[in-house]
Amino acid sequence: MRRIVVSEFVSLDGVMEDPGGAEKFEFGGWTMPYWNDDLARFKAEELFASDALLLGRVTYQAFAAAWPAMTDEMGFADRMNSNRKYVVSSTLNTTDEWKNSSLIKGDLVDAVTKLKQEPGQDILVGGSATLVQALMRHELVDELRLAVYPLVLGTGKRLWGDGGHTPWSSCTSNRRAPA
Repeated sequence: MRRIVVSEFVSLDGVMEDPGGAEKFEFGGWTMPYWNDDLARFKAEELFASDALLLGRVTYQAFAAAWPAMTDEMGFADRMNSNRKYVVSSTLNTTDEWKNSSLIKGDLVDAVTKLKQEPGQDILVGGSATLVQALMRHELVDELRLAVYPLVLGTGKRLWGDGGHTPWSSCTSNRRAPA
């Protein structure tokens, strides 16, 4: 059975919005001063342990605008572009912008449960705040990986939503991001 692995960059106050700076959020790019080779290696290992991405619409559109044109010596961009992409959206009608992408509409729990039953590697989720909150609420997350950054942003989309509490009893973690 495949696992849903959620991997997020978060600030001390739980903000996960626009860590790389592509979405025009007021504090976008807040992770960049902390990027290093250890974190790059961790993210590469994580990506290569997966063969699919599960994304919400906003993250998909940002990734689809950027990744197809990227290249790198490690093969990270090739893996991002060749992995299967599943996009959860009630507003998109097509996912033609990025190869190997397909749309999930309708019952999220049913669709993700079926994906998890297919043979393959991990299904990796990054960004996608609304999707992640729904996955946690329905206990579909098998592992939650948080790279917590030493800053407080004070505003932005938060991992735990506005209420600060999301049940995630089914999540387990056996890996830690490099410090």
